Amino acid sequence: MSEPLVVTLLLGDEAQARFDRLRAEHFPAERNHLAAHVTLFHALPGAERPAVDAALAQAAARPAFDVAVTGLQLLGRGVAYRLAAPELSDVHARLAAEFDPWLTRQDRQRLSAHVTVQNKVEPAQARALRDRLEAGFTPHAVPARGLGLWRYLGGPWEPLAEHPFG
Repeated sequence: MSEPLVVTLLLGDEAQARFDRLRAEHFPAERNHLAAHVTLFHALPGAERPAVDAALAQAAARPAFDVAVTGLQLLGRGVAYRLAAPELSDVHARLAAEFDPWLTRQDRQRLSAHVTVQNKVEPAQARALRDRLEAGFTPHAVPARGLGLWRYLGGPWEPLAEHPFG
């Protein structure tokens, strides 16, 4: 059996760099195997890569759009930035319908788009970071540039394909 596939929303370079910096600063280094990311689907079957890749290419054949960074979210033992856009909800719903036979329980849940910048810390440390980041937070928009396909390798991810919007 091949490793599961992960589908992400790709963000513009400036937003990606900013979230990467926050993640590098606040995520425990020994657990930080990934760049900042917006996971849309966590575990699609690796054997279905051709069909997944084709569905992503079709879903990306649309104009690029902005995603609102709406606030901070406490994850219990971490902190994330919440994201929202009607276009993102639409892309996710269309892909979920396409991937329906393969969706795990986690991937069947309503999309709660976010970028995790801290995880696996004590709850008090997470609350303190959330409070500090929230104090200087202003809602803003970042560009969504496409869809990414990755192979899950038990911690790190192997990049497989990028499907730019437009």
